[in-house]
Amino acid sequence: MCHNQKMMRVAIISFFASLACLISYAVIGSSVAPDGRLVEPFYLIPLAWLFLLNGIAFAAISRLMRFRR
Repeated sequence: MCHNQKMMRVAIISFFASLACLISYAVIGSSVAPDGRLVEPFYLIPLAWLFLLNGIAFAAISRLMRFRR
């Protein structure tokens, strides 16, 4: 398998991971605990952004390497 194909595969997996984080955040939802604290899976939002930016970077690098040849 070519190096560009591996990088595109990582990019696609990152995009799907980002989408999975956003869907998980929506499905889990948020609630208010009996003591008044907000309970929500906030960590999924920055994680989704991280996966999205990672996917964009790998896709861009893969495309640039393809056009350099």
